[in-house]
Amino acid sequence: MPREIRINAFDMNCVGHIQQGLWTHPRDQSTRYTDISYWTDYARRLEAGLFDGIFFADVIGVYDVLGGSPDAAVKNAVQVPVNDPMMLIPAMASVTQHLGFGVTANLTYEQPFQFARRMSTLDHLTRGRIGWNIVTGYLDSAARAAGFTQQMAHDDRYDMADEFMSLVTALWEGSWDDDAVIRDKARGIYADAAKVRVIHHAGKQYKVDAMHLSEPSPQRTPVLYQAGASERGTRFAATHAECVFMNGQKQPAVRQAVQELRQAAAQQGRAASDIKVFLGATIVTGATEQEAQDKFEDYKRYANSEAALVHAAASLGIDFYKYDIDEPIETKSNAIQSNVAAMTRAAGPQWTRRKLLDQLVMGSRQPPWVGSGEAIARKMIEWCEAADVDGFNLSRTVVPECFDDFIAHVVPQLQERGAFKTSYQSGTLRGKLFGRDRRASTSA
Repeated sequence: MPREIRINAFDMNCVGHIQQGLWTHPRDQSTRYTDISYWTDYARRLEAGLFDGIFFADVIGVYDVLGGSPDAAVKNAVQVPVNDPMMLIPAMASVTQHLGFGVTANLTYEQPFQFARRMSTLDHLTRGRIGWNIVTGYLDSAARAAGFTQQMAHDDRYDMADEFMSLVTALWEGSWDDDAVIRDKARGIYADAAKVRVIHHAGKQYKVDAMHLSEPSPQRTPVLYQAGASERGTRFAATHAECVFMNGQKQPAVRQAVQELRQAAAQQGRAASDIKVFLGATIVTGATEQEAQDKFEDYKRYANSEAALVHAAASLGIDFYKYDIDEPIETKSNAIQSNVAAMTRAAGPQWTRRKLLDQLVMGSRQPPWVGSGEAIARKMIEWCEAADVDGFNLSRTVVPECFDDFIAHVVPQLQERGAFKTSYQSGTLRGKLFGRDRRASTSA
């Protein structure tokens, strides 16, 4: 029997996320992103389709690398305007019982003490269904917004992240004993003060002497997501992450990256099963192959290549307008190094703006999978077996119909093959993913 495939919707609290331009499609509803009913309906839809969760991306800053200006990003709604994804989660959790919520938060611009409380609050309000996607940022515009001249160097950001993780983990796991909360109304004692302790931390970046303000939440530590695939990012993920998000590449490259990640985790004393790997995928499907192809041709008419270049320039850290269309592009960057490496593998060592534009089939660098529900299900199972991935983050195309199509056409095919659940298990997000509520390193 194939392994059970995990499925997250991949989205952002904005108009244009990954597939640039598709918000202009007449059936797309993403311009309703400021309407809370849009998100609560979204949550109900995903839970009815037995999705494991929704994975929220986020950025702090604007995409101003292409041409040295944010104008094209603003004009084309390339992840701007963008609202805080955390604000959506309590409302979405209130209309669901099982759906998980992975939320991106950039630790570079967060204070650990306050952030730890915010995540504990979300874990309480969702009854243990919260996850945190750990990012360190890649935009100079975000650094300038926070009062800095530019962002820290790539590896320095990860060094800071290691210290941040040490501190928030101490707050979540070490400040309150499991039995500290008594709730004894007769004696008027809510918690045993002897079982609550101050966390003392004095490091290079942070200094804290305080008890955690939140009582223990169902998971204590949120499920930890991470997407770094550079050498330094892999080391960080192997140390801290429970779920790792990888960009879609050719299968051998993904398999190699997964093997290296699991080997690095083993070197940290962890088991390979301690990490679930989610592959980014864009799916266009229908009842038949022809229906899927027709929908794909329809979607392509709304893709925006300029907007796609805006997004690619920011995530790769390269201003493509500094190069002629067939001029080889210098790939050294302080942005997302794994994205640069993936693009080099896809387009060759000397790639150009023309080669990049050839990759932007549907408004992003991610080539879509197009096919009937049966064909897509077989492809997903084959990817899990061949590349050792555990699931997929499905980026939206035209919402909500892209997820309706997946639920209607792909989910039954996966279930028929024993590769997807037919009902939810009870418990927390971590419990559903790993069979335990606490992190492996802290479980009794």
